[in-house]
Amino acid sequence: MDLKLTNKLALVSGSTKGIGLAIATALAREGSRVVVNGRTEASVDDAVHEILKTVPTASIEGFAGDLSKSQSAEMLALKFPMVDILVNNLGIFESLPFEQITDDDWQRFFEVNVLSGIRLSRIYLPGMKNRGWGRIVFISSESSINTPVGMIHYGMTKTAQLAVSRGLAESCAGTAVTVNAVLPGPTHSAGVEEFVNQISGGQPFAEFEKEFFKTVRPTSLLKRFITTEEVASLVAYVCSPLASATNGAALRVDGGVVQACF
Repeated sequence: MDLKLTNKLALVSGSTKGIGLAIATALAREGSRVVVNGRTEASVDDAVHEILKTVPTASIEGFAGDLSKSQSAEMLALKFPMVDILVNNLGIFESLPFEQITDDDWQRFFEVNVLSGIRLSRIYLPGMKNRGWGRIVFISSESSINTPVGMIHYGMTKTAQLAVSRGLAESCAGTAVTVNAVLPGPTHSAGVEEFVNQISGGQPFAEFEKEFFKTVRPTSLLKRFITTEEVASLVAYVCSPLASATNGAALRVDGGVVQACF
């Protein structure tokens, strides 16, 4: 299917690995010009090379900077004053009992997971409206609905993204600009694999996966971790002109973990 994304300029925050890298690759494969973002020049260069190995004809540019910081966002806006597609993927997670989550932890998670997307949207949304087309996507999580007891600060930020994305979509009513949230379920990314290695005590990933979906996410219909490419496929469609009637939505690519019918 041609998603009609040729020459659309797309910025994917936090896109040097995991879901972000898969999204950047999917958009590049569809002909978008893609801006890859990471905190260091080395990580950005590695991601660019990785995408070019998969999509040799890709048009890729890089921006190294921590987009949870206003100074980096301002530098980004100077280098790329307008984009057609903004994917707010930058995010962090960790497992921590509620009693051990400090004020600094709460603030850090909000700044990285929520405020970074708000700031970038504030930069790029006016131009999208003026040009009469645009796409903003927040990469939220099924944790926005199923708040994990061991990651309450993370779940809070993912729920906040739903509120922000819906509110921005309301502000775009009657325009050709859409704002949506995509809610991945448990996904087999590099970051998750590192996280699993830390908490599993050396248990093989396949064994951990089987136990995880038996005891932690028993409602999963997929009964395995989602691949980053499966998430990226939905995001690429939502970013396309073909998804013009999808706006203000919370779209689940969760493997059926969430049981609610809404």
